Amino acid sequence: MNHPILLLLSFSVGIMVVIQGGVNARLGILLDNSLLATTTALTMSASFTFIALLLTVKEFPSMHQLKEIPLYMYFTGGLLSFLAVSLFYYIIPQLGISTAVTLGLSGQLIFAAIAGHFGWFNMPLEPITVKKVLGVVIIISGVILIKT
Repeated sequence: MNHPILLLLSFSVGIMVVIQGGVNARLGILLDNSLLATTTALTMSASFTFIALLLTVKEFPSMHQLKEIPLYMYFTGGLLSFLAVSLFYYIIPQLGISTAVTLGLSGQLIFAAIAGHFGWFNMPLEPITVKKVLGVVIIISGVILIKT
C-alpha cells in the first residue's frame, strides 16, 4: 500500500475514534452504565473481528508458534483496550467530546514520541528531534486553546 493511502487511512481512523466515542458514550448514557456500553462495543468489535478473521486468514499459527509468545502479550492489549474504551465512554459525557478527544490525542502524541524515540514494543526507531518537539508543543498549545 502506498504512503498517501496509509496517511489517509490514519486520518480516517482518527475520525472513526471520535464517532465511536460519541456514539458509545451516548449509548452509555441511554443504558445508564458506561460499562454496559463498553461491553456492547467490545462484543460487537470481537464479532466483527472474528468474521474478518474467518474471511481472510488462510493458515493459523501452529501450537509451537503460540507457545513462543509471552503470556502477557495475549492479555495486555485487551486490558488496555478495555480500560481506554471504558474510560472514554465515562469521560466524554463529563467533559465533552472535543475536550476528551483532544486531551486523549495529547497523551497519544507525547507517549508515541517517547516510545518511538526508544523503539519500544520492537518498533522502528524514530528519534525525537527539535522539529518533532516543536510540533508536539504546537499541538498541545492548540489543545490548551481549544479547552480555554
